[in-house]
Amino acid sequence: MAVERDTVTFVCTGNTCRSPMAEALLRATLTKRGQGLEQLKVASFGLAAESGCPASTNSVKAMQRIGLDIGAHRSRLLTQADVDRSCVIFGMTESHLAALHARFDALPEHVLLLRDVLPAEVPRDIPDPFGGPYREYEECRDSMVEAIPAMVEFLRHNLPR
Repeated sequence: MAVERDTVTFVCTGNTCRSPMAEALLRATLTKRGQGLEQLKVASFGLAAESGCPASTNSVKAMQRIGLDIGAHRSRLLTQADVDRSCVIFGMTESHLAALHARFDALPEHVLLLRDVLPAEVPRDIPDPFGGPYREYEECRDSMVEAIPAMVEFLRHNLPR
C-alpha cells in the first residue's frame, strides 16, 4: 500500500539550524493564510543529523526575533519512510540535492532548493550558519523569509489537491 505524500520536507545537514527555521516559517505561514494548503504537514530533517539535538541557540534566537518558537525542536535523520511521505523536498544547497538523489529511492516529483521558487537571478544556496556569528543566522532566516510567499504559490500550483 502506498503511503500518502502529504508532507513538505526541508532538509539540511544537521537539522539544527536551517531546516528547523524553514519548517517553522512555512508552518506559521500555512496556519495564518494557507490558501487551501492547511492540510499539508511540514517537517524537517538532516542528512547527517544526530537525532535528538536541540535547535542551535542562535537559530532559536533568530526565530524568536520574528515571533516564532523553535525551542522544542529536536533533530532527526532523514529516512526513506520520511522521503516516501514527502510531496516535495526542499534542500538548502546543491550538495543536499545531490545527497538526496544518491541515497534515496522513489523521491517525490519535486526535489528543489528552497530558493528555487524565486526568480532565476537570485542566489540559490542558503549557506550553513552553524558556528558563525548571530548575524549569519539572521541572514539565513531572512533568505528563507524572502522565499516563503513564492513557495506557497509553488505549492498551490504544483501539488494535487
